[in-house]
Amino acid sequence: MMDYDKLISQKAKAMRPSGIRRFFDLAAEMPECISLGVGEPDFQTPWDIRDAAIHSLEIGRTKYTANAGLKELREEIGVWLQKRYGLHYNESEVLVTVGGSEAIDLAIRALVEPGDEVIIPEPCFVCYDPITTLTGGVPVPIATKEENDFRVTAEEIKAALTPRTKILVLGYPNNPTGAVLRHEDLEAIAAVLRDTNVIVLSDEIYSELTYGYRHESIASFPGMREHTIVVNGFSKTFSMTGWRLGYAAGPKELIQAMTKIHQSCIMSAPTTSQYAAITAMKDCDDDVEEMRRQYDLRRQYCVRKLNEIGLKTFEPKGAFYVFPDISILGLSSDEFCEALLKEKHVAIVPGNAFGESGEGFARISYAYSIDHLREAMKRIAEFVNEHKGE
Repeated sequence: MMDYDKLISQKAKAMRPSGIRRFFDLAAEMPECISLGVGEPDFQTPWDIRDAAIHSLEIGRTKYTANAGLKELREEIGVWLQKRYGLHYNESEVLVTVGGSEAIDLAIRALVEPGDEVIIPEPCFVCYDPITTLTGGVPVPIATKEENDFRVTAEEIKAALTPRTKILVLGYPNNPTGAVLRHEDLEAIAAVLRDTNVIVLSDEIYSELTYGYRHESIASFPGMREHTIVVNGFSKTFSMTGWRLGYAAGPKELIQAMTKIHQSCIMSAPTTSQYAAITAMKDCDDDVEEMRRQYDLRRQYCVRKLNEIGLKTFEPKGAFYVFPDISILGLSSDEFCEALLKEKHVAIVPGNAFGESGEGFARISYAYSIDHLREAMKRIAEFVNEHKGE
């Protein structure tokens, strides 16, 4: 018989399954369950985008595109980045990928060699650590703190730098906390990195979902363009999760290295999605603004209700998550979320799924209808009241 345990690499064995997907799968087995676990917009992809995709199929645009993506789309991405964030990239400095996740994977694989260090502020999106480890790199976590609104500081980054540091990951607006970095935060971080050989992997997938704050990219700060790979995509901004389309923008030399890996592993991003994305960037500003307005209403509702329930929740300024402190009941993050799911059929994600510093917290996505959220908050309030004093 085959001994698969010996065949599977040690690095693959050591990878933790996604804590997000674990609770999503459990919730899927409960028809009556309210799931607030997955970061997926509940809005339909705007009709103009869907119509553009349908039209591309009707006229037979079903072939491979260039490996780096349609030239027209890469040009449009450059226009969008300049209009939104004051960034200047030509089409040769843009790579279209299968979601933002592929862009992150390509950036780390193109840069990291065994023993290289990758600084990762936590809590954070779940893929940075395992990709770094699979590449032979060494994740260097920085635990951000609630009292600082989960913002990483320039001083913390400076203290973590060593001669082996290759990448700093900046995932802001942040998943899972909803934290953002302010102008002065980015300015101070830029001052630390400007004279180093460190690349910033700036994951800006939630850049259009900010509230009372205009997103800035660290790539726009003096001297930082050559230090930065900007990752973004269409999933969150345009409610296009299943279309699997993202992109990376950065120095031509780095984008070329990433494109070589992309050529061998993927070939090209989905053609239909690329044609649809051109329309998204050209014609759907009003749709983006309306979705952001709805998220803002949900954000305010969730923060208010959670604080009323007794789960201390700081006010997030970006993305579509709240990150309440659930330690009031004396349960670990896993215990709290498992009991809530079992007793009240509400699925949220333990904070420690996003790094050890997330222990004592849980992530709740408000990318759901207000009716959905209202019922969930009712059940969470019942759960907390029933467990107080135990």
